[in-house]
Order: sequence, then structure tokens, then C-alpha cells
Amino acid sequence: MSGQAGPHGTTDGTPGATTRSSAGGARLGLRQNAAQFTLLVVVNALVGGMVGQQQTVLPLLAEREFGLTGYTFIFTYVVAFGITKAAANYVAGTWSDRYGRKPVLVVGWLVAIPVPLMLIWAPNWGWVVAANVLLGINQGLTWSTTVIMKIDLAGPRQRGLAMGLNEAAGYGAVALTSLAAGFLAAEYGLRPAPFLLGIAYTALALGLSTLVVKETRGHATTEAAAHLPRADGLHDHLHSRLSSRDVLIQTSLREPALSSASQAGLVNNLNFGLSWGLFPLLFAGSGLPVGRIGLLFALYPAVWGLGQLVTGALSDRWGRKHLVTAGMLTQSAGLVVIAAADTFGPWAAGTMLLGAGTAMVYPTLLAVIGDVAHPAWRGRAVGIYRVWRDLGYAVGAVMGGVVADLWSLRAAVWVAAAVSAVSALVVAARMYETLHHPPVGSSEGQEASDG
Repeated sequence: MSGQAGPHGTTDGTPGATTRSSAGGARLGLRQNAAQFTLLVVVNALVGGMVGQQQTVLPLLAEREFGLTGYTFIFTYVVAFGITKAAANYVAGTWSDRYGRKPVLVVGWLVAIPVPLMLIWAPNWGWVVAANVLLGINQGLTWSTTVIMKIDLAGPRQRGLAMGLNEAAGYGAVALTSLAAGFLAAEYGLRPAPFLLGIAYTALALGLSTLVVKETRGHATTEAAAHLPRADGLHDHLHSRLSSRDVLIQTSLREPALSSASQAGLVNNLNFGLSWGLFPLLFAGSGLPVGRIGLLFALYPAVWGLGQLVTGALSDRWGRKHLVTAGMLTQSAGLVVIAAADTFGPWAAGTMLLGAGTAMVYPTLLAVIGDVAHPAWRGRAVGIYRVWRDLGYAVGAVMGGVVADLWSLRAAVWVAAAVSAVSALVVAARMYETLHHPPVGSSEGQEASDG
């Protein structure tokens, strides 16, 4: 197939062959962009660490230092984080298509600078909520941008693997930092020790993003220039010149795969938001010490993070739809175990099940967006999907707080389990398989086999 033009550029028939724009020369593929991709993995790990520094500590800080009562009131910081992150996701997608990826990434890290300092010095709960508003902006701008940049670099053949590596780094760092913060809190107190991690993460990430990370929008231009419609006719209506309003409607409501992914993402983060505010209180209510609570809380994102190293790549081989359906059902099963248990062992099993289900879903949903969205409006589609997904933080916190105040903490977990099962049914009924295997013998198929 040497020199033959395919749907994603030219191939030379050699192992690891990739695509190149005749105009700009940008190469697509993980191997061809290994240095920049690895750098972005490190940056996204630091993004995740900014969340991990506070997850174990803040619910305990609310009760022990600020004397807060009432679950809904305590969860206000999760709501603030979720809403601002969702809005920042939209801005990140729009700005990255308009101005480029790197400037958005740098701005996101500039916003993070005050966050750990505000948490250390907070004289009242309002400061904690304000810090989480800034943290939400930081997370939306930086995480969305690293997702878009990795999709740019990876090209069409390795989206699932790219997203698995990205999300594994981010949530692996959430787990490790949650564990480290729990240890520091147990040894040195709830403040300031756990939040010193955030100061170090911000300084390192800002330096890397400013000085070393390179712009990747040219890679999206390369892919768009060689983009051809699918042979089966799907997505023909999703051409390159969609307005931002059209992208919003297609991603949110009209396009079956995009909208199904958006609702599943929302429910997935509903579970995460509920667990963030509720699990430490549920575990502490049974007399577990802070160190063991930190370990339980770390298991969820640890399994989630490590599992994505496998599930992202599997979605490139097996397809997206059934992995998402199975993942939502697995999350539901994990929540059932947590709601029914009252000791460390079963809780550990439940959180690991929850993490495994999330690992099936998280990188796969992002790969679905990359499969369907045209490179010209991919940034906006990713941003809108992440708006819906990260609104789940706020929905989960509000739902969990209201149900816990009306009935109990366990009742809130039961409700989340039911919602996750319904989400799985929606995906099974509405989403089609988005992974496109080109016909054997086509230049795209040859390119895939060469990789």
C-alpha cells in the first residue's frame, strides 16, 4: 500500500506507519508523538492530584473544624466544584477550537494557584466553597484541554488507548494523593499538611505547561484535511461546518451516540460526586479511623485509574457500546454492596467494583465522542460532553445530601444504584456501535494492521 492515499493520510506500508499532512507535516499516532503525549500524561496526573489533596480531608474538616451539620450544607463545596467545572469544560472546548489548546491549559493552571492557600487559611466554610469554585475552573480548563490534545496526537486508530492512559494518570493521581493526604492528616492534622501537595503540583504543572508543552491544534487540522465519510453512511449529517449551537444540540439531545454518552457520563460522575461527599461520612459513622477511610476512598479511583490502562485499549478492539453498558451495570452492583455493608472488607469490595465499572465507562465515552465528532468541532463536542458529565458532581451531591437528610446516608447510595442501572438501559437501547472497522484491504484497514 506504499504511497496509497487513505482516509487518514498516506501510508508507507511499514510498521507504525502514520498519517501526515502534506501542508503542515504533523504526524498522528502515539508512537510518533511519544514525548509530548507522555508529558501531557504527567500534566494530567497533576490535574488529578489537585482533587485528591482534598477528597479525604474536606468532609472531616467540615465537621471537626467548622462544626457543620446537615449533609446538604456540607456538600455545597462539591456542588460549587461540579457546576464551575462543567461551565469551564464548555469554555475550554470553545476556546481550544478558536485560540488553540496550549493557552487554555496555561490559564487553567494560573487559576489553580490560590486554591491550596485558601484551603490552608480558610477561616470559614465560605472560603472552602470559593476555593472549590476556582478548583472547578482549573479542572475544567486543564483536564478538557489535555483530553483534546491527546485525541489530536493519537489520531483515529488509538483513541481508546489514548483516553485510557489520560484518565488512568488523572484518577491514579487522585487515588495516590487521597491516600497521601489521609496519611498526612492522620500524622500532622487536617491543615496545612495535606494541602502542601497542591502547592507543589501547581508549581510543577504551570512550569511544564508554559515551557515544555507544545500546541497540538495542527494535528487536528491534519486529520480534518484527510477526513472521509464512513463507508456505512453514518455521520454523513455531521459535516465539518456545524455551528456551536448545532454541536450543542447534537451532543446533548439529537445524535444517539453522543447524547447517550452525555447522559451516561452525567450518571457516572453523579456516583463520583455522591461518593466524594458521602462515603467519608458513611465510613466514619461506623467508627473507622481517618487512615482506613483514606484507604477506602483511595481504592475507588485506584481501580478506576489502573483499570483504564486495559479498558481503553479494549474498546479499540472490542467496541464501545457493550463496554459502556456493562460498566454502568457494574457501578450499580458496587453501590448495592456499599449500601448493604457495614464493615471494612465488604466496603473495600464495593468500592473496587465501583472503580472497575467506572474504568469500563470513562475512557470509552471519550472515545465515542472522538469517533463521532468531526475534527473541526471535536473540541466543542468534548467540552459539551464534559459539561453534562461534570454536572453529575453537582447532581450527585445535591441528590445525596437531600436523600441523606430526608432518610439516611445508605438510602442515598441505594438511589444512586438504581439511577446507574437505568442509565445502562438507556445506553443499551439508544447507543449504536461507534468504533468503525474499515473493510479489509482498504488503505485505512492496512494502516490499522500496520500499527
